[in-house]
Amino acid sequence: MRLRLLLTPACEPVPFTYPYRLAGVLHRWLGRNEWHDGLSLYSFGWLQGGRMEKGGLHFPKGAFWTLSFYEGEPVERLVRGIFRDPTVIAGMAVASVQTLPVPSFGERAVFRVESPVVARRVRADGGRDYLTWQDEAADEVLTRVLRRKLRVAGLGHLAPHTSMRFDRRYRRAKTKLVRIKGIDHRGSLCPVIVEGPPEAVQFAWLVGAGELTGCGFGALGEPVDRMDRRQPRVFRQKQA
Repeated sequence: MRLRLLLTPACEPVPFTYPYRLAGVLHRWLGRNEWHDGLSLYSFGWLQGGRMEKGGLHFPKGAFWTLSFYEGEPVERLVRGIFRDPTVIAGMAVASVQTLPVPSFGERAVFRVESPVVARRVRADGGRDYLTWQDEAADEVLTRVLRRKLRVAGLGHLAPHTSMRFDRRYRRAKTKLVRIKGIDHRGSLCPVIVEGPPEAVQFAWLVGAGELTGCGFGALGEPVDRMDRRQPRVFRQKQA
């Protein structure tokens, strides 16, 4: 399931290092749970609708934030958590929660990315090298991570037939360095191509691409070739 949270305007600039703070907000809503330290079968994008100015990002008209989950249980807990405490960051709060329709996927889809995609390769000394959209070896990492998530979700029979790679035909691909808890992570802003059974393509759309999706990386947007324009369902908190 995919949710879009509509947020009220910010009261102060949002720092550029905010993505990791969103993860904290997410887990505050979920409460104590088994998803916090496990392999992330969910993903979330960055805040949309702001403008960059000196001192941070400004959201004078509010923002929207997209979160996706493969399983339904965390969504129910998330919505309850939001209604208990809708605050997010910089004075912004959740005004409404929308469920977005799931597109009907085929065996191949090209997805825009809503946050940088991280792919890393382990060196012989135990360290890690960051691979970008320009490195063909990054495709192997993206595929391996996706197949592992399929197996964890009980969809291992789909894994051998599923792959993910960067769409290197995209001319505006670039990389972005993001600092999380003092560590710099380099990710790629480049569409990804997912091929496999339709159920696996939908799964990828929800859980994201690459590593660190639980920290705000690798969120996937709508397919490049088409968009589903059906109206989302809206949850509103009941008035006392």
